[in-house]
Amino acid sequence: MSDLALRGALYTLVNDPFLNAAEDCVVYESDGLILIRDGLINAVGDYGKLKDQMPNDIETRVYPDAIFLPGFVDAHIHYPQVEIIGSYGTQLLEWLNKYTFPTEAKFNDREHAQEIADFFIAELLRNGSTTASVFCTSAPGSVDAIFEAAGARNMLILAGKMMMDSHAPADILDTASASYDDSKALIERWHKRGRRLYTVTPRFALTSSPQQLELAGALMREHSDVRLQSHISENLAEVARAAELYPAQKNYTDIYHHYGLLNERAIYGHGIHLSEGELRTFHETGARIAHCPTSNFFIGSGLFNIAATKDAARPVTVGLGTDVGGGTSFSMLRTMSEAYKMAQLRGISVTAAQSFYLATLGSAEALGIHDRVGKLQASYAADIAVLDPRATPLLTLRADVAETLDELLFALMICADDRAIQATYVAGELVYERDDRI
Repeated sequence: MSDLALRGALYTLVNDPFLNAAEDCVVYESDGLILIRDGLINAVGDYGKLKDQMPNDIETRVYPDAIFLPGFVDAHIHYPQVEIIGSYGTQLLEWLNKYTFPTEAKFNDREHAQEIADFFIAELLRNGSTTASVFCTSAPGSVDAIFEAAGARNMLILAGKMMMDSHAPADILDTASASYDDSKALIERWHKRGRRLYTVTPRFALTSSPQQLELAGALMREHSDVRLQSHISENLAEVARAAELYPAQKNYTDIYHHYGLLNERAIYGHGIHLSEGELRTFHETGARIAHCPTSNFFIGSGLFNIAATKDAARPVTVGLGTDVGGGTSFSMLRTMSEAYKMAQLRGISVTAAQSFYLATLGSAEALGIHDRVGKLQASYAADIAVLDPRATPLLTLRADVAETLDELLFALMICADDRAIQATYVAGELVYERDDRI
C-alpha cells in the first residue's frame, strides 16, 4: 500500500452525543488533511497544522467541496435477502415464510451465493458503508461467499452462518449439532483472517431449539473474541410466539440470557418492544441493539424508542442497521432519515450529531470494533466515505442556504441518498468512485 493524503473538510464523532454535550463529541475541520500509511490513518487534522508532515512525493487527492466521514458501519444486514428488497405486504412472521425462507434456500447453491455476495459488497461500498455485520444462511457456503467477496476489498466484515433447526422449511434447516460443528469449522477458517470476524448467528429464539441455543452459548464460551448476532422483540406476534416456545423464561430477553447469549459481544436486531426490565438487563449484561428503522416502518413492526435505550441512568449501546431486505435501502443516509422520523413520532428530536454517531462510531461500539473503525483518528483504519453535499440540484439549493454545519448535515441526512457518496476508501484504497456522467 502506498502513502496517500486526502484534503478536504472532515467530520467525525469521538464520543456519544446522546450522553455527552455535542461540543465534546464532534470534531470538524473545514480544511482538513488525512495522512494515510499502510492502510491506516497516520495523522488527521487541520491542513495548515499538518501540511509540513507531508512527504514531498506523497500522492495528494483534494476534494474541495466534499466532507470526509468515517466509513458507515451497518450494524445489521441480511445479504441473502437482497433479491427480495421491496417485496409487497405482510408483517414479520408471514414475510419470513412468504419471501425470506424460499429466497434463502437458493443459497444452498454456492455459485448463486457468490454472485449475490459480490453484488452485495459492491452495493455497500456504493453507499459509503465500509463495515457491516452480516447475516448469511444456514448453508456454510454462504459464509464462505461473503467472506471471499469482502476479503477481495480488504473490508472489515463480521458474518456468520445462520443457526436454525426449528419451525422453518426443511431445505434451510440444520440441526443443533450440525450448526455447532459448521460454525466451529467456519470460525477456524475465517475468524481474524485479514479483517474478517466471525459472528455466532442464531436467527432468533423462534427458529432455534433449546439445544441449539445452548450450543450457541458454548461457541461463545469456547471462542472468547467471536461476536454474536440475533433478533429480539421486532414484532408483537413474534414476542408472543417466543413466550409460547419458552414458557419457563420470564420474557424474551430472559430466553437469551438463560443460554448465556447476553454479553458485551452480543448485538440484537430491533428491540422495539423491550420492557424497562429487559432494557435494564441489556444494560447490566452489556448486550447491544441494532436499530433498523426502514425495516420497522416497512414491515409495520413498531416504533423503536431511542430515548428509552439511551436513558443516562442505564444506557444501552445502540447501532444503526439497514436490515436489507426487510429494510428498504443500503443507504445509511436514508436510514438516518427514517430513524429521525421514527423518533419524531415518539416526540423525540434526534440531532444530526446523534444520527451520524449512530451510523459510524455508535455502530462500531455496538459491534465491539470501535478500537479500529468508526472515527477519523490516528491509528484507525483509513475507511472513509467522501460525502458530496451538492450531489443533486435540491441538495445544492439546500446547501446554499444552510447557515451552520449542523443545518447542512441535517439536511443531508434527510434529503440525500447514494448519489451523495462521491467516493469510498477501504484501508486507504479507493474502492468506489461515483460516475458523474450518470
